[in-house]
Amino acid sequence: MMTLQIENARPEEKDLVVSLLNKADLLTEDLPEGLPTFLLAKEGDELVGVAGLEQFGSVGLLRSVAVSPAHQGQGIAGRMVEQLLASADEQNLQAVYLITTTADHYFNRYGFTAVDRQQVPEAIQRTRQFSGLCPSSAVVMKRNIKYQTA
Repeated sequence: MMTLQIENARPEEKDLVVSLLNKADLLTEDLPEGLPTFLLAKEGDELVGVAGLEQFGSVGLLRSVAVSPAHQGQGIAGRMVEQLLASADEQNLQAVYLITTTADHYFNRYGFTAVDRQQVPEAIQRTRQFSGLCPSSAVVMKRNIKYQTA
């Protein structure tokens, strides 16, 4: 078995990322140019996972967490999520939000809890993902980064 490498995405890898996100039925229309804050999980040259954290002032939006079906259940997404949350802490973000239609139970284990859409900071509400791309039935979740009492 090959070793899994988690590394920062490079701009020229965007097509690979879009392809993986499409297979996972996740949004690709609003991916940031150059994928500056996205992590890629690779086995050799094969892209097997992706996750991103976009920063908006003192808050972040965790997005595009996906692992190829053949590699699910191996903790790959969890490693990327934990790395991004550690990065959010290093950048002194106060909270990280995410929007999901299917994975709210998955993210509970990382300390995310569902929040009312009205309580979401304006910076997140202004994202295309929040304001139109995700259905209004999607669950919005939040995890405080600072002052965690875990």
